[in-house]
Amino acid sequence: MITAEKNIVKFKAKDGREVTIRPAQASDAEHITTAVREIIEAGEFIQKDEPRTVQEEQDFIASVEKNNHMYVVAEVEGEVLGIARVLRGEIKMKRHTGLFRTWLISKAQGMGIGKQFMNYTLNWCKENNLHKLSLTVFASNKVAYELYKKVGFEQEGVMKEQAYFNNEYVDEIYMSIFFS
Repeated sequence: MITAEKNIVKFKAKDGREVTIRPAQASDAEHITTAVREIIEAGEFIQKDEPRTVQEEQDFIASVEKNNHMYVVAEVEGEVLGIARVLRGEIKMKRHTGLFRTWLISKAQGMGIGKQFMNYTLNWCKENNLHKLSLTVFASNKVAYELYKKVGFEQEGVMKEQAYFNNEYVDEIYMSIFFS
């Protein structure tokens, strides 16, 4: 069951627990930085070498609100398990576009949160009059790639051997979806 309040979505995960997707708050900064560290240590699917400090994360959250970007967390039992964000184009000629990023810690994968993040994000883009949303995904992340295709993203290009992890070069796929 999905219930929605203004900017908040609650649903039952595949494991039966309630998940809340809501805008990130300054008080989430420590949870976010801890989760990012876990994903970095896993060694793939996040484009960071180090998490932000708690203060840097709080500053980022404040800048998201100020610049009308989207930054939401998935919370289960008081713990932040993932984020989704859309950063709008910074200059006037690109303000109609957004760049999407998301991640989930390993124990949150397969719970249906990624799909709900996508639904939330696509609705946010429409409500905020975005014309185009773009993302990149590593070719080795087949689950994410298929999810993006399923919701309407189309491949626009491939950056060959763009990343190196797990002792191999990996292509990065550029994808976009357009809103009418």
